[in-house]
Amino acid sequence: MPYTARPDLYDLEYAQKDYAAESAALVQLIRARNPDARTLLDVACGTGKHLDHLRQEFDVMGVDLDEGLLAVARERLPGVPLEQGDMRTLDLGRRFDAVTCLFSAIGFLGGVDELEAAARSLAAHLEPGGVLLVEPWLTPDVWLPSTPHVLAEKAPGVALARVTLSGLRDERISTTEMHYVVATPDGFHEFVEHHELYLFTADEMRAAFESAGLEVEHDPDGLIGRGLWIATRPAPTP
Repeated sequence: MPYTARPDLYDLEYAQKDYAAESAALVQLIRARNPDARTLLDVACGTGKHLDHLRQEFDVMGVDLDEGLLAVARERLPGVPLEQGDMRTLDLGRRFDAVTCLFSAIGFLGGVDELEAAARSLAAHLEPGGVLLVEPWLTPDVWLPSTPHVLAEKAPGVALARVTLSGLRDERISTTEMHYVVATPDGFHEFVEHHELYLFTADEMRAAFESAGLEVEHDPDGLIGRGLWIATRPAPTP
């Protein structure tokens, strides 16, 4: 199922996100653990804005489940290999020095079994000594249901407003109901999106990566305050 019915609006919606600074932080984290890293795979790459910066440092590739977002990424990144794929079952037939999965895409997995499958899949794409960076969704103890939020952005010829209300289903599934109004010179367009993300605990995240054979670190702040999981595939002992 596509992440959004309007992939053409995604970059406007997140216009305030500092992809350049986030990418610089990722490069620093990767180089600190694997100074000679040359290749990078971004899983759930979206419209490719992280890759646009990361390709200055690495030979990059992107994967996403949403073909609409990939179409935007292909316009941005001609010549960069971009494929449709599911992080739970991904098998590209090659390994990378670094693998990223950012902006809480991991939260769209349906539970611990799917998290463990994704962790195995991501780990399988790491070279020995490779670095995996995963930006989690929120944990159950910090999720606030029944909380409204508003976002507004504009660009030449278009303005977007999004009003969101958080919710909770089955105790471990966070919900976000997003109502959009988009204005262009041709008039108004309104649509609604509903997203569900699983509230994994820190222990569940750590256990999934460790069960995939990775050595795990956790940065509680991360790139945007949601934390960051940093896992490495052990290199063979000389």
